[in-house]
Amino acid sequence: MDWVTQYLPGFLLFFCRIGSFFILSPVFSAQNVPGQFKIGLAFFVSFIAYFGFGTNMPAAMDSLYILAIIRELLVGLCIGFIAYMFFTVVQIAGAFIDIQMGFGIANVIDPMTGAQSPIIGNFKYVIALLLFLTFNGHHYLLEGIMRSYEWIPLDNELFVKNSNGQLWTFMVKTFSSVFYLSFQLAAPIVVALFLTDLGLGLLARVAPQFNIFVVGVPIKIIVGFLLLLLLFPGYELIFKDMFASMIDSVGNFFGLFRT
Repeated sequence: MDWVTQYLPGFLLFFCRIGSFFILSPVFSAQNVPGQFKIGLAFFVSFIAYFGFGTNMPAAMDSLYILAIIRELLVGLCIGFIAYMFFTVVQIAGAFIDIQMGFGIANVIDPMTGAQSPIIGNFKYVIALLLFLTFNGHHYLLEGIMRSYEWIPLDNELFVKNSNGQLWTFMVKTFSSVFYLSFQLAAPIVVALFLTDLGLGLLARVAPQFNIFVVGVPIKIIVGFLLLLLLFPGYELIFKDMFASMIDSVGNFFGLFRT
């Protein structure tokens, strides 16, 4: 009984952080992953992490224990959300491309999130997810959440960082960098399709007998697919840089709590 009262509070705090991380983290938060598997994986990862890092972090079930649970939930959600934001890069870029190609009206259901997403964005999201698994990125995520206790212990200062505005400032900067990456990813095709629109507009002025509204949509779709075919080999390097930026952002989040 003494063993339970000594280790159970700390283990539950570990389980709260890691379980909330699995709610938003890429790969693990997919809807097609069974809930029982997520809970079981969170339990065993928490078990390994606690007896690897947490036995020297005492926790007591006192009046502040509820605040400790909320704090650990927020830490796990923040880490998972930071990692997930970099996967939305491809969906935002796909939305930019779909609007230019004329696919913006035809969204599909993303099987990973259950939400509507653009066609090109969903295609790029699947490619990015497969490359992420190929690069063993899910192993880095698990290692990151387990080693987060070295930087963010149970007695972390999340509420203090939040009240000072450091946490919100970091989130805004991360979101701006994500939007910048998505615009960079979509810029070549968006610019080429814009020039196609410009050429079609000039053709409509020079030769009014052409029905540009009928001819323009297939031309833009063909040009968009040809550019995707030409740019597709370079996406491996782009996604590698994106995953590296994701790991760096998670590390920068840990650096907020460095004393």
